[in-house]
Amino acid sequence: MADTTTPLTIGILGAGNIGRPLGRHWLAAGHTVTFGSRNPDRLASFVEELGERARSATYAEAARTSDVVLLSVPHPALDDLLDQLADRLAGKTVIDATSPIGVSPDGLFVSQLDAGITQGSRLAARLPASSVARAFTHFPDELLWSRGTRQRHFWGMGIASDDAGARRVTETLVHDAGFVPVHVGGLDESAAVDPGGVLFGYVSTPAGLRVAAGLAG
Repeated sequence: MADTTTPLTIGILGAGNIGRPLGRHWLAAGHTVTFGSRNPDRLASFVEELGERARSATYAEAARTSDVVLLSVPHPALDDLLDQLADRLAGKTVIDATSPIGVSPDGLFVSQLDAGITQGSRLAARLPASSVARAFTHFPDELLWSRGTRQRHFWGMGIASDDAGARRVTETLVHDAGFVPVHVGGLDESAAVDPGGVLFGYVSTPAGLRVAAGLAG
């Protein structure tokens, strides 16, 4: 995949351990990034260091002014955010990086959603007027910056989408973050990248992800 030649306008809703490193990667790739927050003034010193294509704003403003939106708030806060912003997300590509993570009695990561429901399919039902994709969910967030800079385009990143346009945009942004996109299927088939899935917490090459997800052959 060639480097991106058309800059995108990206809104990141949730400037934490996922949103910040990805925003920095995307700014380095030439995109414009708005970091959305409940308290955008708290991000002033952070965005000031990132240059003129970075700014902070409220969640609503970041969603309104962007063509592509990354959801990276803590999962317990997601439903309230969607209640507020669903209309503003209509017609946009929405990349969901949230994880409904829980821990089973025997100490294993599990999804908090009902059996048979993936986070991707649930979000698509909440946002029927948006083009939804899943990405940046299974990879440890503390490695997003280091692996995306020091070992660019070596590590795989699982993605899922039902929409061809959302898939292309997501593949581009995964690439621009320094990873190699690996499409694991549609949103109904994306349990592999949810908590408890075979890829959750798994760091490997693109070939390794495909084998682990049963896509090799």
